[in-house]
Amino acid sequence: MKPYWIKTPAIIKKLFSGFVWDIPVTDKVVYLTFDDGPTPEITEWVLSELEKHHAKATFFCIGNNIAHNRNIYQKVIDAGHAIGNHTYNHRNGWKTKTRDYIDNVVLCASEMSESVNLFRPPYGKLRPSQSRLLKKLGFTIVMWDILSADFDRGITPETCLGNVVKHIAPGSVIIFHDSVKAFKNLEFALPRTLQFLSDNGYRCEKIA
Repeated sequence: MKPYWIKTPAIIKKLFSGFVWDIPVTDKVVYLTFDDGPTPEITEWVLSELEKHHAKATFFCIGNNIAHNRNIYQKVIDAGHAIGNHTYNHRNGWKTKTRDYIDNVVLCASEMSESVNLFRPPYGKLRPSQSRLLKKLGFTIVMWDILSADFDRGITPETCLGNVVKHIAPGSVIIFHDSVKAFKNLEFALPRTLQFLSDNGYRCEKIA
């Protein structure tokens, strides 16, 4: 058994109901999200694919990557997508002291050119104390409904695509990664996911 769920179980969503796992909608809307950028060439490729389908998405950015790729970060904003905080150094909340973790989130925020209230914890790992402090700082903690597992180099690109399209439902929050590690699977799965959504009457919107 792989150490992750492709479709987040209902019991997990219920136990951690203070997090956003999916978004209630009345029509066929889904929310594509991309973690770990901005990454040279890859993030720009993602932006190009999204534009082909008039799709909007949410990018959870690493502060250190923003600092080194500020022009790409600005392209994401200029294209009308949403931005989220993903810590400055891709910190694992379970392995980081709460104060250090919050400081890392704040450091990431300092690299952003606008106020950002969306946050996704790297690896989906967050201590209750960290969650409470993040909410006090005004962050909405966004998890996911569907995990593409594009980061897993042990799966095929076809499996990555199937992970997504087999589980899509209105309101789904879907996670991809605009990273070097994920690109082999992402390059195959993202265009086909976008085409599947278009063919089936879905819109892709950013998380507000």
